Amino acid sequence: MEPIAQQAMTPGIIKKIDEAGIVAVLILDELKHAVPLARALLKGGVDSIELTLRTPVALEAGRAIKREVPEITLGFGTVLTKEQVKAVRDVGADFAVAPGCNPRVIEEAYNQGLSFAPGIMTPTDIEMALEQGCRILKYFPAETSGGMNHLVNMVAPYQYLGVKFIPLGGLNIDNARDYLESLLITAIGGSWVAKRPLIHSENWDAITNNAREIRSLIKEIRSKK
Repeated sequence: MEPIAQQAMTPGIIKKIDEAGIVAVLILDELKHAVPLARALLKGGVDSIELTLRTPVALEAGRAIKREVPEITLGFGTVLTKEQVKAVRDVGADFAVAPGCNPRVIEEAYNQGLSFAPGIMTPTDIEMALEQGCRILKYFPAETSGGMNHLVNMVAPYQYLGVKFIPLGGLNIDNARDYLESLLITAIGGSWVAKRPLIHSENWDAITNNAREIRSLIKEIRSKK
């Protein structure tokens, strides 16, 4: 397949994700939690999210957030099929990500005009993604793959191409600095900001505080770059 000339993620979405510094990864089991959760994150300064397609309410939750909290940059994760690409595009998603690198899914996202970041863990994954015009890649699972040490060494032959990463998997407030200090990282992915139990108990204040904590760290690190 010939390389796609245009990037798989639009400059506008790249800018929004980079400015956010973090993409909050959310698993929603009840539709009623969608809007309060988005507002709690936004109150804490986190305005970019990834709704995972692991629950039946995910798409409808995205519609509600898009309608009621338009300030949120809405992404969907675990996008594994061409049909899911179409479904999240119909919801009005700003971007989508996947745990792996499936050329057919990437191509469908491109055809649908949906900004997309595939998942990578090996040099082969990176080369497949590059061939499809991707320059923003999801590094997954980050911690169990070797963290930043693995990423830095793996990316060395490709860094001149301007590739950037969103690491996800095992990140938390204690190790976030290791990733955020690297110029390879455009934003980190984090599920700890709004864990499932916090959402179930509707502990919006705790979620807002978690969002404020990571946003403060991002601001501190970026002020020194």
